[in-house]
Order: sequence, then structure tokens, then C-alpha cells
Amino acid sequence: MDLSSLLGPIIALGMIIAGMVAKHATDLIPQIAVNPPSVFIVIGGTFGALLVAYPLNDFIGAFKAIGLWLKAPEANRKEIMEQIVDLANVARKESILALEKKRDGITFTPLANAVKMAVDGTDPHVLTETLETQAQFEFEEGEVFVKFWEDFGAIAPTVGILGAVIGLMKVMNVLDQPELIGPGISVAFVATLYGVGFANIWGIPVGKKIKRKLALKNYAYEMVIIGIEGILTGLNPKVIEEKLKVFAAEGSDEEG
Repeated sequence: MDLSSLLGPIIALGMIIAGMVAKHATDLIPQIAVNPPSVFIVIGGTFGALLVAYPLNDFIGAFKAIGLWLKAPEANRKEIMEQIVDLANVARKESILALEKKRDGITFTPLANAVKMAVDGTDPHVLTETLETQAQFEFEEGEVFVKFWEDFGAIAPTVGILGAVIGLMKVMNVLDQPELIGPGISVAFVATLYGVGFANIWGIPVGKKIKRKLALKNYAYEMVIIGIEGILTGLNPKVIEEKLKVFAAEGSDEEG
């Protein structure tokens, strides 16, 4: 579990509420927290617009990608480096075929698949090309979901303004009742608040984190490609380790 994904929204909302308390605006909290019309307009309108923009499979996939946002990064690069160096030592002392017995202990699936292909005698060029294609495909598919949530962040505030306009139009109908004008305007701007809030606390940050995690996994793929190439060409394990250290430098060990 990526704790920052949970702590971020909680801290953001907590600080906003704290600010409202400091400004003596706590009487607005119930009005903001329970406002179904604004939720329908902003959330429903935004997702409706996104359905226009994205195929249904991408729409569903974007929600599944929230799992990537919540989870700790799949690839622990320091651990991948250690496993690759271990594989290189085994291959050097025994043979490529001896790597099969190490496959079950490999934690990063692309590395396990690469070892299987190597043991099966796959041509090194074909093996590398396959890994590069997989990495590129996963990254580009993930970028679709990144763009989805970034678009959520771009569209929601505009739909919020639409909600405010609807509210103000309603206020125009009660100009002969001054006591209703102030509360009416206040309610009208709740939709704008929802749009800006959801965009900047949810949509845009979720997209940015998914993008970062895609990049981290892409680095892990690069490590696998460098490692397997080195193993198949008989490169000294120490040399392979030096090549991989740049990806597993201090601070890059992702635990979530």
C-alpha cells in the first residue's frame, strides 16, 4: 500500500477544514458536504464528458488504474538488481539452463519471463526486442489512464462553473425576495468549489502519481534488458552490477 496516496487527500481535506475553522466559516461545512445537486452536476457531468472523449474500455481501465495509484510500486529496483546479479553469477558458474531453478524466487514478473525465454533458448535479439515491446506497450497504455485523470482535472472546474451559472440563473428568479439572494448565490458557488476541489485534490494528483509509477516500472524493464543481455553475452556479474547501480541508487528503493 502506498501510504502517501491515502495520506495526501486526508491531509489536504484536513487542512482545508482547519482553514475554514480559522476563518470562522464552519457553518459552511454542512452546506458544502451535503449538496447532491452539485455532486450530480460536477461528478456526473465530468464523467459524462469523459465518456464522450474515451472508449468505454479506456474509461473502465482508468478506474482500474486507481489500484496502481494505491499500491506500492510493483518493481523494487534494488531487489531486481540483486536478483539479476545472482542470476549472472549462477549462469557464469553453471549455465544458462541453471537459471530455471531460480525463476520461482523472482519477484518482478518481466524478469521471470525473461529468464524463461533465456532458458528456452530464445535468440538474444528476439528476447530484447520482446521486452522492449512489452515495456513500450505497458507505458503507452498507462499513459492513456494518466491522460484520463488529467482530463478529469481539466474538465471538472469548467463543469463546476456550469453548475454555478445554473445556480445564479435560479437566483435571478428570486430578485424580488432579497432574503433568498445571498443563500442562493452561496449554494450556486458550491458546484465551482466541487469542480476545483475534485480536480486539484483528486484528478490531477492521481494522474501524476500513476505517471511516476509507470516511469519507475519502465526503469525496471530497462534493468531487466541490461541484465539479461549481459548474462547471455557472458558479461562479468560485477560489470552488470555496475551498470545497474544507476537505477538502484540510494533513495530509489520503492517500498510505498
